[in-house]
Amino acid sequence: MENLGSVALILAFCFAVYSVLASLIGKWRDKPFLTVSGQRAVYTVFALVSAASGILLYALIAGDYRLSYVASHTNKAMAIHYKFAAWWGGQEGSLLLWAFLLSAYSAVVVFTNRRKFRDMMPWVISVLMLTEAFFLMLDTFVLSPFQVFEAGRGNIVNLGDGQGLNPLLQYWTMVIHPPMLYLGYVGFTVPFAFAFASLVTKQPGDAWIATTRRWTIITWLFQTTGIILGAGWAYAVLGWGGYWAWDPVENASLLPWITATAFLHSVMMQEKKGMMKVWNMVLISGTFFLCIFGTFLTRSGVVSSVHAFAQSSIGKYFVAFLAIGIAGTIYLILDRLQYLKSESHLESVLSRESSFLFNNLILLASCFAVLWGTLFPVLSEAVTGDKISVDKPFYDRINIPIGLFLLFLTGVGPLIAWRKSSFESLKRAFLWPTVLGASLMIGLAAGGVRHPYALVSFGLCLFVATTVLMEFYKGSRAISAKQGKNLLLGAIELTHRNTRRYGGYVVHMGIVIMFVGFTGAAFNRDATVEVARGTETDIGGYHLKIADIQDGENDNFAWDKALVTVSKNGQVIGTMEPERRLYKASKQPTSEVAIRRRLNEDLYLNFAGMSADNTKAVIQSYVFPLVSWIWIGYWVLLAGTLVCLVPPKVRLQYARTEVVGIAGKHATVEK
Repeated sequence: MENLGSVALILAFCFAVYSVLASLIGKWRDKPFLTVSGQRAVYTVFALVSAASGILLYALIAGDYRLSYVASHTNKAMAIHYKFAAWWGGQEGSLLLWAFLLSAYSAVVVFTNRRKFRDMMPWVISVLMLTEAFFLMLDTFVLSPFQVFEAGRGNIVNLGDGQGLNPLLQYWTMVIHPPMLYLGYVGFTVPFAFAFASLVTKQPGDAWIATTRRWTIITWLFQTTGIILGAGWAYAVLGWGGYWAWDPVENASLLPWITATAFLHSVMMQEKKGMMKVWNMVLISGTFFLCIFGTFLTRSGVVSSVHAFAQSSIGKYFVAFLAIGIAGTIYLILDRLQYLKSESHLESVLSRESSFLFNNLILLASCFAVLWGTLFPVLSEAVTGDKISVDKPFYDRINIPIGLFLLFLTGVGPLIAWRKSSFESLKRAFLWPTVLGASLMIGLAAGGVRHPYALVSFGLCLFVATTVLMEFYKGSRAISAKQGKNLLLGAIELTHRNTRRYGGYVVHMGIVIMFVGFTGAAFNRDATVEVARGTETDIGGYHLKIADIQDGENDNFAWDKALVTVSKNGQVIGTMEPERRLYKASKQPTSEVAIRRRLNEDLYLNFAGMSADNTKAVIQSYVFPLVSWIWIGYWVLLAGTLVCLVPPKVRLQYARTEVVGIAGKHATVEK
């Protein structure tokens, strides 16, 4: 079976290389049959990588402990869904998942565009298959998931059982969190491939943007979902109570999300005004390479993280791939600058164009700050020999002001006019949002809130929410008056007429709700105590009594559990059961925290272990205000993104003149 898996990967690598050569030679020599064979080779790669993935999955679930990967990441006691998750739980399997998803994406792209973009598609296929060949090379010749245990003279050894999946990964979100992130990471290869092909073929229009718009939105949604699932995993599993620690691997997933968010905003400027063409090429290219960089960070061992895989030798391959890819892309963009000229210019600072520009600049500032903080320990060690860590306070000091300014721009964008806004129009648009936001800040300050960032954040959240609701109200009222519908039906009709715009407003509302949750962190409380049976303690208005401490074991792990009776205002409100586990195969301990979730605050208990004399339980207790609003905000964001993907009832046409430089002349195209 392992031989079949290895052969499938070798053949897939060969067909990926053939697809590149056939596509390019067919294009250069005008040989249509070669171009078509290059397309069909993409389907073959998908079939072969799917076969290899299926073989590995069968080995993981059936327990083929002759394979090193299976023995290292599964054991007999694991539940079947965790055996499935072991596919991406290790270095070799995760690289195979990358290759599988990219082969699937590539097959979809080729099938849906088989009769379109005949000039661009050979280059699109070449970029996709070159990236595919890179990951297949790693899985075939560097870190094979089908490596077997040998005991001299070619004798294969079956270990009988394995070490099991990392206990921290044996949690339900880890069954879907990594695939979601990979769907995002891998998916951004497609818009980059079209952008690269557009540069190579000197396309005069924005066809690559129109083709990849929905693809980019869906990929961005996958990336967002993966990040939120990761935050939920950190909150519920790691035991420290937080959902974001600015861990290097957390940052690796955030970086391409930031640049992709900037791209989704600035690309509207190119579609409607013919502006920021170079900027958009840089953003989509940067997003792709940051995805590769994030994959490199988790696998090279250059950073330390609870998320990262073991240190390996594949880092040098990623560095070479990044260096060649970035150098080639920069050269191509510089060489094609005459084809990327803007068709119009910024006319006023008080315009929607300028708000998009500021939004992009602030997002890129945040991206640079996170990237600098992530790489600073590596750079400091290379320069001085000492690894200087950058901790959470550094990121908070920089990114909290940046985040608040972005929140402000989120409210400004919907109400400010294109081209130029007058002072009177701004006054009409922002009077009530400003009054309401300022009133909330004053009321909170009078009520005892003294944290300056929290006051500003709550005020801006109300400011932005008001601007979004005003936009819906004005449009809905106009439709209701004209068609005799109520406001709710008017809002639905309004949204259906321009799903991209009003779906975007719903996404903004989701971001506002998430910011409410983020702001609650300013009021966190915590306490750590050693408690015996019958001991009582208090935190944040809650009274905790340790009713019992129990222990036990099963085939997979041994456990200690504290039964904690929770009271508030003299009334018992429930029992919480934080647990400490020790997994037998790996000898690793983990925490199973207990969380009482409410809209206003979460009560969070972590059983950190037993005292030195083994008579008391060490209980870490936390009160986290407003955390649930983060998860609620995500669902609103998800709904808004899905609305953006619905075709609009009325297709809007933006009349603009596109000036294209070709051979020293200009061609004018009306859109």
